[in-house]
Amino acid sequence: MAWDEWEQLKGEALQRQQGSAHMQLNQLPGDQGGNPQGDLAVSQSDLAAVGNAAYELHEAFAHYSDHARMSSLKAADGLKSEGYEIGSALDHVAQHWVDQVQSLLDATAHISNHLDYTKGAHAGDELYIAGTLSSIATLDQGFDERKGS
Repeated sequence: MAWDEWEQLKGEALQRQQGSAHMQLNQLPGDQGGNPQGDLAVSQSDLAAVGNAAYELHEAFAHYSDHARMSSLKAADGLKSEGYEIGSALDHVAQHWVDQVQSLLDATAHISNHLDYTKGAHAGDELYIAGTLSSIATLDQGFDERKGS
């Protein structure tokens, strides 16, 4: 976006704000129906896809970021050996690159691991619920037999 366009948009927003004496809330009207508990739904396959994507990002970034780090360190050493001060600056950037890479790798691993845990936990919940419901059905059947139905 060009700087002039940004300034124009800011000016238009300020004019709209000054021209109105009321607050505008961005929301749907209350009579739109919908789920009162919210409309966000996710399936196990959605969770698995996000977890897999996080894992793949983790693996690919670990591989390619190491190449970038090694190339940067090699270039920094070459520049320093030739007497260029920028070599030290590049070395400094490459050292900080390691910290940033580790932060991203930790985040993607956390996402992947958490979704794997969530998938397992929900699978266990499903088994428990199915077992509980089948026990209730068995009890109901026993009561129905006793009544003679």
